[in-house]
Amino acid sequence: MTRERDEFDIEHMRCLAEGDDLALNRLMDAWSQALIVYLTRLTGSETTAQDLAQETFVRVYRHRLAFRPSQKFSTWLFAIATNLARNHARWRARHPETLLEHKNLRELPVAAQTSAPDEQTMANERVAAIQKALSEVPHDMREVLILSTWHGMSHAEIARVQDTSEKAVEVRLYRARKLLRDLLSDHLRS
Repeated sequence: MTRERDEFDIEHMRCLAEGDDLALNRLMDAWSQALIVYLTRLTGSETTAQDLAQETFVRVYRHRLAFRPSQKFSTWLFAIATNLARNHARWRARHPETLLEHKNLRELPVAAQTSAPDEQTMANERVAAIQKALSEVPHDMREVLILSTWHGMSHAEIARVQDTSEKAVEVRLYRARKLLRDLLSDHLRS
């Protein structure tokens, strides 16, 4: 994140705290896409991610007076989203859903349609294997992997999101990558 982005976020949080509710819209415009991408990778469902992203911004609004300008908004935002995703995962564990339900099948990403059918099939199989492997990585390690790999957060930022130490983040990231590599070993050989 750039210094200008940090200043933009802090200024809009200040405006929001002072009663300018439209500042939330500007923050949502700036952060919704990144948040939905993160939550989709974390939960495995774009629909769930969109719901959790909306709830994240509800919490931002609700706790607008608790935000400290000395902290990075992105870290605070992703910490809220991560906690909501953890709560959702606990709820899902108590209320399992069959993977073959039609609404879940629509959410599986499909590779670009420009390749030959056999290449398309192999690409779809790779995407499905990665999604399956990622879903088997323990939640705390999956969070670290996604925040580091896809969102480019530093170990320090991830530590603040997860409310842990940088060393714990480093260990989780190492273990997550090793586990993912092991889970995908058959696909990596092909």
